[in-house]
Amino acid sequence: MRVLAIGTHPDDIEIACSGTLAKCVKRGDTVIVCHASSGDLGHVVIPPEELKVIRANEAKKAGAMAGIEVIWGGFNDLDIYDNNKEARDKMVDIIKYANPDFIITHDPNDYMPDHTAVSRLVFDASFTATLPNYKSKYSEPAKLVPIYYMDTLAGVGFNPTEYVDITEEIDLKMEMLECHESQLVWMREHDNIDFADMVKTCSKYRGYQCGAEYAEGFRQCQVYLKGTTKRLLP
Repeated sequence: MRVLAIGTHPDDIEIACSGTLAKCVKRGDTVIVCHASSGDLGHVVIPPEELKVIRANEAKKAGAMAGIEVIWGGFNDLDIYDNNKEARDKMVDIIKYANPDFIITHDPNDYMPDHTAVSRLVFDASFTATLPNYKSKYSEPAKLVPIYYMDTLAGVGFNPTEYVDITEEIDLKMEMLECHESQLVWMREHDNIDFADMVKTCSKYRGYQCGAEYAEGFRQCQVYLKGTTKRLLP
């Protein structure tokens, strides 16, 4: 299978679903991760142009650890709006390029505007990309496929309908997350926040809910033609 995970910032995927994606790679799937935004506003000291290079390298390093292809969406932080054609067309091209069998992205009720905009863009573009006569960079239409919404930050307001046991992948998940030093080190040293501990604790909590040591939770997008009789998550 082909799997496309679309997060907003470099590190969003590592936080919410990297264990699942690593498990997909293990079963033989082709996994593509798209970071929609450069993450250029994610620091209070490092300037945006410098930070976007740092974060791109961190994301590539994290993806390489799990055998994941990493691509970019062409947005900067807080420049993502879901109600315009230019943004939709960027997302259509990403989906057509990946040609996935299913998509993972943010929950539409996540905590910040970039996350919710990406969620709505993915929903919109995942249909638009299937239309043969809709002009874009790639001529071949994509398949109409299920969407799975990944956990919100700290699981706030999110009730999973499916779980993936990531007990065997938890160490790799944490190593991938630690690649994002520009975020984690700053939070530890200046904000006294151990972000990695929070992520691992949330994985433990989701594990309690489904009888695993560690797990990641998902909610399937329940709309017409996006249902399936198959178990697609690993």
